[in-house]
Amino acid sequence: METVVFYQFVTEVPRAAAIWSTLVLLTLGLLTVLAARPERDRPADDPLPAAPSAREVAAAEAADLRRYAEEVAVAAAGAATTARRRRAAWLSAQEQMERAWTGYDAADTAARRFAGAGALPTPRTPHTPAEYAARERYLHRAAMAAYWRGDLSMAQLGDVFGHRHGWDPRRHPVEQEVLISRVVRDARLADYQVAADRERAAWRDAELAAESARTLAEEAYAAAARLRPNPVPARRTVAGAWRPAVVARWRPARAG
Repeated sequence: METVVFYQFVTEVPRAAAIWSTLVLLTLGLLTVLAARPERDRPADDPLPAAPSAREVAAAEAADLRRYAEEVAVAAAGAATTARRRRAAWLSAQEQMERAWTGYDAADTAARRFAGAGALPTPRTPHTPAEYAARERYLHRAAMAAYWRGDLSMAQLGDVFGHRHGWDPRRHPVEQEVLISRVVRDARLADYQVAADRERAAWRDAELAAESARTLAEEAYAAAARLRPNPVPARRTVAGAWRPAVVARWRPARAG
């Protein structure tokens, strides 16, 4: 029995070893063939992408330059429109400031005239109820006249009729005129200061808008020059068409 088993082992093992060796050799050969010819795994309808030619590259760059030049030109046109609008706003603010100064100058002149009259002694009148009633009527008429002229606001007129903030109907009419002229002068001065602040802000806005328009105009010109066959190397200086005109920033001296 042992002799039979030994015989089978001796005869079968070499046969199995030969089969496994054959399979290993076939596998190695197949792998070698696949590694040597990888193009068989690539689909026939998937060719390698071709490199762009120099003409195609130049055309793509020209298209990018043209698109950029158009965008910059649109931005420059918008900036120029904004600059013109800001300059018009500044000129309007300057006119308002000049009118406010004229109003203050006239109010200050009137206040000085009434102040000189107030330096004289007030006429003596009898302190009777009729006299005080006449003074109150005078104050109300003078305040209403100043209100209709635009010298007093509705709130100030209310203070006059309410006898608030120093409005005393028992004062002499000369004193009432001096007080009204001072209130009007102070109001005109406040209006002028507000107008001057607005003019300065409008001037700054106009300056910034003009600088932005000038920069974009130069960039638009440079972008357009790069589209030409022989671009000009020197950049042309753009005339200051968008810059606010150089004018003397007039500041009237405050009277007194």
